[in-house]
Amino acid sequence: MAINTYSDALAYIYAYTNFDPANFDPSGGLARLRNLLAEVGNPQQKFPSLLIAGTKGKGSTAAMCESMLGQAGYKTGLYTSPHLHSFRERIRLAGELVSEATVVALTRRLQPFFEAASGLSAFELITALAFVAFAEAEIEVAVLEVGLGGRLDATNVVEPVVAVITSISYDHTQILGETLTLIAGEKAGIIRPGAAVISAPQVAEAMQTIAAVCQAQQAQLTVVEREWPWQLEASDLSGQTFTVAGECYRLPLLGEHQVANAVTALAAVATFAEKTGFVVPMAARVAGLAQVRWPGRMEILQERPYLIIDSAMNGDSAEKLAQTLAAYFPAQKIYFIFGVSSDHPFEDMLTALLPLAQQIWLVSSGHPRAATPENLQAVVTEMGYPSRTASTVTQALEVALADAGPAEVICVTGSLFLAAPARLAWLRRHNLPLPPVDPLVLA
Repeated sequence: MAINTYSDALAYIYAYTNFDPANFDPSGGLARLRNLLAEVGNPQQKFPSLLIAGTKGKGSTAAMCESMLGQAGYKTGLYTSPHLHSFRERIRLAGELVSEATVVALTRRLQPFFEAASGLSAFELITALAFVAFAEAEIEVAVLEVGLGGRLDATNVVEPVVAVITSISYDHTQILGETLTLIAGEKAGIIRPGAAVISAPQVAEAMQTIAAVCQAQQAQLTVVEREWPWQLEASDLSGQTFTVAGECYRLPLLGEHQVANAVTALAAVATFAEKTGFVVPMAARVAGLAQVRWPGRMEILQERPYLIIDSAMNGDSAEKLAQTLAAYFPAQKIYFIFGVSSDHPFEDMLTALLPLAQQIWLVSSGHPRAATPENLQAVVTEMGYPSRTASTVTQALEVALADAGPAEVICVTGSLFLAAPARLAWLRRHNLPLPPVDPLVLA
């Protein structure tokens, strides 16, 4: 197909997507991507990188690492997924979204190589685009978020200076395995012989696997809760203050799990600087955390009533959301608007959230993999709770805003694909400027 516009480029990229997990076949994925990258000059070898795997928190941790390195004056590349509103969020150059013109030019130029690579997935294609964009922009350091798993993920074609593993819990079990040992084994696939490895706090089963892989690979493992202990000093709705080794940091992201992510990022950046000779002064680390932004994660859009947008998408993250809500709003009634992908463990998520719910509206995100409101309602009913359904998140939001009292809380959660339309609906409701928004959505 001819690629002349940004919409053309997105349509071409998304044509490689297959939403059926039964068709997921990673075999040969790294080999075919390495072959493709070799054809275009191995762009992934032209910059040092931090590679971040995990079930939850890897995007936040990546954003924090990039922010600190950027504050230190380095030209950064940040690669994350999925996006909230625009494909351009996935590839950032020096903190800015990649331009539409760059997406068009790179997709058109790489199209012959994509079409010559048999079995290429959309994520592999996007990863190749990112690496070429980074190389041509002459970035000095890349921060890369693993898409799914680690061992066979497309991002794992790099040789990272630092491998980071954030919190591991149950998700994508049909692909990664039914136990935390198997899941952690896939995540630990980013560990290289003799590498530097940073691990966030983990449950014992996952930590045992990570430690075993590090021992087998003779990799240097840093466990942040053991070697980078921290103290939470204060927390309110504007952010959190914590100390590490006598230094005080301010973080605008809410929830104690985000403090753990921040300390993981601090350890990763410090180790990266030690390994590469990069200079990241304390002032840059402090400013990087203070200025980091990661929308759609315990994001408060308004007060009276409070409207919170979150993207918890498995049982562990829903439990962390429930704990955070209970800590910040111990006496308020909470109204949930909930929608989730059908292949995510939504029963575990509902188990964590329903005990806090004054009311819950069940909706579809409109994504091809979304669970229907009717199916969700059947589960909620079986669990012994009342619920309501809505045809769209906008409709549910309007009803919730009308029903909730000024001191009460509305929380939209269950999926990034629900957080995005909820944010847009609220911005439009208040005639506020919209972020860049694409006409299409990719998983």
